[in-house]
Amino acid sequence: MKIITILGARPQFIKAAAVSNLFRQHFDELLVHTGQHYDANMSDVFFEELNIPKPAYHLNIGSGNHGAQTGAMLTEIEKVLLTEQPDFVMVYGDTNSTIAGSLAASKLLIPVIHVEAGLRSFNKAMPEEQNRILTDHISDLLFVPTQTAVDNLKNEGIQKGVFNVGDVMYDGILHFTEIAKAKSTILNTLELTENDFLLCTIHRAENTNDPIRLKAICAALTASGEKIILPLHPRTQKYIADYGIELGANVKVIEPVGYLDMVRLESACKKIVTDSGGVQKEAFFLAKPCITMRDETEWVETVNNGWNVIVGADEAKIKDAILNFNPTRERLDYFGKGNAAELMVDLIKNHKK
Repeated sequence: MKIITILGARPQFIKAAAVSNLFRQHFDELLVHTGQHYDANMSDVFFEELNIPKPAYHLNIGSGNHGAQTGAMLTEIEKVLLTEQPDFVMVYGDTNSTIAGSLAASKLLIPVIHVEAGLRSFNKAMPEEQNRILTDHISDLLFVPTQTAVDNLKNEGIQKGVFNVGDVMYDGILHFTEIAKAKSTILNTLELTENDFLLCTIHRAENTNDPIRLKAICAALTASGEKIILPLHPRTQKYIADYGIELGANVKVIEPVGYLDMVRLESACKKIVTDSGGVQKEAFFLAKPCITMRDETEWVETVNNGWNVIVGADEAKIKDAILNFNPTRERLDYFGKGNAAELMVDLIKNHKK
């Protein structure tokens, strides 16, 4: 059985690390890298350090406006599918690579597997929300991470082919946390010790492209006075410079880091401040208080359980959470048992087209 897996962005590489090596024991799986994340720190390093199989195809699409990027991906993915004639196409998450892969497959009547299906922010202004809704409605197998995701799909009339397998990122974090502790030297490099710093990430366009929001976020980080490590993509660094924002000496900006270094920083920090969906989950898995700089989240379980607080881009709320947010409730088992990939293998083998 041949499966074409479409990847294009950092979170998808991480999920593939938890899935592809197991899949290759059971299926003929080929990876297609669209090139959506194309610089070495955001792409190549993940394949190397996480031992992800090398892509059979690299489409080198690169960045661009949503329409141009998605259209270019559709064209190139269709060529691959016509050549390879796979039994399934598998896509992850909610990126332009996701919607392009699922559309190309669906048009060719190739069954689509959507990993991390059923997530909803209920904010259709987000490109990710548009991508995930459309992908879910043309998928044949929908592997969801939580019961909330099952309920979301049911509310949209999608019940066939829906399976709650748990979260593949939980598979990954269980495997890679100990490896990161053994291999990563990031704490020594940055002269950090356990639990003496906060970790922050900022990448969503709703924050980086809005000078008011980005200024408020940076002001809160500075005003907190806490030691904060901020791995920052060059694009966000450019916005900070363009908007004339100055960060305090307590905020140390570093280049983007590989996954093992990121996991090591997450496992060693006191709290996490982020606008990333994946980092919110990893914070929960690692029992780290999470402060989410968005106006909503797909991962409502982490909020309901008291380990994640939504603060938007409100300077006062961000600062207060940095200083005072300290969850005490027991974390509940929302995201499965860490065996999502194994369950997916069995379900794909038993799927009747």
